[in-house]
Amino acid sequence: MSIRGKHILLGVCGSIAAYKAAFLVRLFVKSGAHVQVVMTPDATQFITPLTLATLSGKPVLVDYFDAATGTWNNHVHLALAADAIVVAPASANTLAKFAQGLCDNLLCAVYLSAKSPVFIAPAMDLDMWAHGSTQANIARLRSYGNRIIPPGQGELASGLEGEGRLAEPEDILATLEAYFGETQPLAGKKALVTAGPTYEAIDPVRYIGNHSSGKMGYALAARLSLLGADVTLVSGPTHLKPPAGVTYIAVTSAGEMLDACLTHFAQSAITVMSAAVADYTPTTVADRKIKKGDDAGMIIELTRTTDILATLGQRKQKGQVLVGFALETHDELDHAKEKLQKKNLDFIVLNSARDEGAGFANDTNKITIIDRNGSMEAFGLKPKQDVARDICARIIPLLETSAGSNPGGPA
Repeated sequence: MSIRGKHILLGVCGSIAAYKAAFLVRLFVKSGAHVQVVMTPDATQFITPLTLATLSGKPVLVDYFDAATGTWNNHVHLALAADAIVVAPASANTLAKFAQGLCDNLLCAVYLSAKSPVFIAPAMDLDMWAHGSTQANIARLRSYGNRIIPPGQGELASGLEGEGRLAEPEDILATLEAYFGETQPLAGKKALVTAGPTYEAIDPVRYIGNHSSGKMGYALAARLSLLGADVTLVSGPTHLKPPAGVTYIAVTSAGEMLDACLTHFAQSAITVMSAAVADYTPTTVADRKIKKGDDAGMIIELTRTTDILATLGQRKQKGQVLVGFALETHDELDHAKEKLQKKNLDFIVLNSARDEGAGFANDTNKITIIDRNGSMEAFGLKPKQDVARDICARIIPLLETSAGSNPGGPA
């Protein structure tokens, strides 16, 4: 895996962690990349442009217009020339500007002109990072297709201990190498991911649904794509933007999701069923809005939907990896193990609705992975992008050891 020959635009913001930009530039250059540094005006208070210019071998850009040389720094050309844009450190201020589309400096203008992937590595004090406005901005940036390199835990400049440290330069480099990797572990493999809820119509304006946001499935689709897989994402109704580079199929009902899965399953080496599919659907759907009557209540007759996961489990062939999810409220392990066996899964991802910060709607999740041999591994509460990383790390060795036919491309 290499970034050799790639053009990397490194954005540096006003943060005490800006000193790490020097190490990052050095790592990029040693890996054979061409590096152009763009700094915010505040960043120059923490590390000099001369330092980064010396390490990158190119003048560092701060303003639209360089009065000393009479040069106009064209933000559009800078963005188009980059194979990737990396913003490290990204301050809370710049995160907010990116999220809201504000454009009062050269780096913001470059970001808004970007056509290549954008990697954002935040750095700030733990309370700033945990603040609701910052987390809302992070969620919005993810929804735009940006890749967030999460901060780490440790001692901060304030003297406090917690989450907010800039990811280590080596980890940022590894993220780019995985993206540009010439030997991505899932290259040539087809993957099928389901996400979100299903809506089962009662009449033209009402439905039966659930609170699934789709965030876990979208994070999995993005991670599988980053690892080189050809990903098809079948999604129920959500407010999320599909990850870049995936084939997106929007569905509404359980029946529509079943049809889409049956169309793509046989060709998929990897199938991850993270959607919260309705177990029941109204037996009849009114063609007009049901009006409120004089009686005290209304009875809706329901019919079982087809169990998509069980159906795919019956059709599973050698060389295919099938992963299911179980969101439980009680007797979690027993229910998950039963589902694992009955539906012919390679492993199941269990999360409990009783765990704070896990499950529907949250940006975080807390899971336990149980495989078909009964072994279990529990993980702590993490951002769903990191949970997707843990799940995909379990999928790759299963593919490598699979025998027999190999759907979805050569090994």
